[in-house]
Amino acid sequence: MYTYLYDYMEVIFIRHTSVDVPPGTCYGQSDVALRPTFPEEAKAVSERLNAYIPIDAVYTSPLSRCVRLADYCGFPDALRDARLLELNFGIWEMQRYDEIRDPRLAEWYADYLHLPATNGESFEEQLNRMSCFLVELRKKPYHRVAIFTHGGVIACAQVYAGLVRLEEAFSFVPPYGGIITLYL
Repeated sequence: MYTYLYDYMEVIFIRHTSVDVPPGTCYGQSDVALRPTFPEEAKAVSERLNAYIPIDAVYTSPLSRCVRLADYCGFPDALRDARLLELNFGIWEMQRYDEIRDPRLAEWYADYLHLPATNGESFEEQLNRMSCFLVELRKKPYHRVAIFTHGGVIACAQVYAGLVRLEEAFSFVPPYGGIITLYL
């Protein structure tokens, strides 16, 4: 481990590569397969991530789409943390949005920041769990940390860091395989 005497922590967020689910599918915390293009996508991520070496600690969502990318990038021992999971869509998981018949869907669309999906969670709840993770992480003696995770988690991190407003969070989600760096 490398020890630095800085007053900030560089946190590198890596979004998993593209998933093999039909467009418009609500997959959230479901453990879905990756597209057959995974090797090419993962190679590109790994090459970009090399610019950040050395890394003091590596964390990952426990879902296979993140663990698999962490493994490919050379971090098979990445620490799994459930707080890095994507938004829990409850009973809507693995349904196409246009086929969800839950009457609460319209309410959720109107206020997804505060209302949870049926038997799931709201974006605000996801932000709270992600904030708890970042508060705890910030107490560690690391300078540079890599986190393999999901688009919603990265949106939460940007809100936590004060870079984007809550209402705009999903306008700043990186593409599959995208990398963003925050200084916390």
